[in-house]
Amino acid sequence: MHSHTEADDQKISPQARKVLVAAGIGHFIEWYDVGTYGLLATFLAANFFVSGNPTTALLATFAVSAIGFVLRPLGGLFFGPLGDRIGRQRTLAIVVLLTSGSTFAMGVLPTYDSVGILAPVLLVVARMVQGFGAGGETSNAVALLFEHSPRTRRGFMTSSMDGIGFIASVVGSGIALALITVLGNGAMTDWGWRIPFLLALPLGLVGLYIRLQLEDSPEFQELEATGGVAESPTKEAFRTGSKAMLVLCGVLLLKAIAHWALVSFLPSFLSGDLGFSTTEAFTTTTVAIGVTAVAVPVMGALSDRLGRKPMLIAGSAGFVLLTWPAFYLMSLGSVALAIFAMLILGLLIAVFDGALSAMMAEQFPARIRSGAMAIPYNLVVSAFGGTVPYVATWLVATTGNQLAPSFYVMLLAAVTLGFAITSIRETAPRRTAAAPDRDPVLTRQP
Repeated sequence: MHSHTEADDQKISPQARKVLVAAGIGHFIEWYDVGTYGLLATFLAANFFVSGNPTTALLATFAVSAIGFVLRPLGGLFFGPLGDRIGRQRTLAIVVLLTSGSTFAMGVLPTYDSVGILAPVLLVVARMVQGFGAGGETSNAVALLFEHSPRTRRGFMTSSMDGIGFIASVVGSGIALALITVLGNGAMTDWGWRIPFLLALPLGLVGLYIRLQLEDSPEFQELEATGGVAESPTKEAFRTGSKAMLVLCGVLLLKAIAHWALVSFLPSFLSGDLGFSTTEAFTTTTVAIGVTAVAVPVMGALSDRLGRKPMLIAGSAGFVLLTWPAFYLMSLGSVALAIFAMLILGLLIAVFDGALSAMMAEQFPARIRSGAMAIPYNLVVSAFGGTVPYVATWLVATTGNQLAPSFYVMLLAAVTLGFAITSIRETAPRRTAAAPDRDPVLTRQP
């Protein structure tokens, strides 16, 4: 193990920058798809679900989106520990092929008109493969990036990847908006909806090439060299890290619901329930998500200085207090107020996300890091993130209250706030008296 210097803690190596690009591109594809699918939901509904009632068809489309999430925990259970066994870099190469290939497949699927009931079945299969692959993306990418980063810049580096995810949502929505504007609704419904999905393949091939050029993390290489690779990372994670994994489940509730609300529910909520034009809804979302993308790494750098815990508390407390007012502002029908409201939510996500990835990685030693993060992350994201558009649409339809989804967000934010206050111990190296150990696990189980 090399001796540590202050300079080591600060300097971002060329290899770490390359890792950020490689980790970012897979994240880009995953979030590009989430953004694209949410924004093209009405066109997908028209092509894959034949129903007299547009709300029913839209709910069916969101249900298919949720089905993709059902397989994420299985993907996490498979690819998370695989990253601990064969390495983060190899696992990420497999994952990027699966996610980009299945997104591309959605763009070439036959529609209900040409093959009947087989069309939605094939859409479900493509979403399931995509969800299975996506289950291995975040934990392996965070682990690889975290382990390549200087100790006191880990918040900045790992949150930069989340920033890239938000940029991907903006790009996805921008491409969809440009196509709708240029082609019009008719051509978009006929064939234009396919284009954003087809673009995932060239993206994925670039991602695969970059990932194959990477070295694995110094910590994983060291484990391999010393024979320290866990034989059964999943068993070991449950045996030694179950308490930390449970705490992560509570903390991740807000991440799941806030992220997916911002990129997949709110665009259709603005244009469907609140009566904004498609262009106004896209513009509002794009501005808010664009600002969020820039803010996340800034907040990540702040978490390196102030600590993870205060950022997580501030972000979740903000959601408890400000979600309903933000939804109320959106419901007033002014584009400027809607942008302002979404900016409030976006900046709160940035405060929370800035600290989250590094905090997750700091809970576990390298032997089990990827698997121990993947399991709680994918469980929570599947149960609460993937179902956001469906639950929110259902809440509005059932209660007749357009602001009903805000109470759901506030409830989960309150649970996260409780965990952030009571169960998280500070893990940012600058804020702890821990020796400069490469695995600052401060929540070790006996």
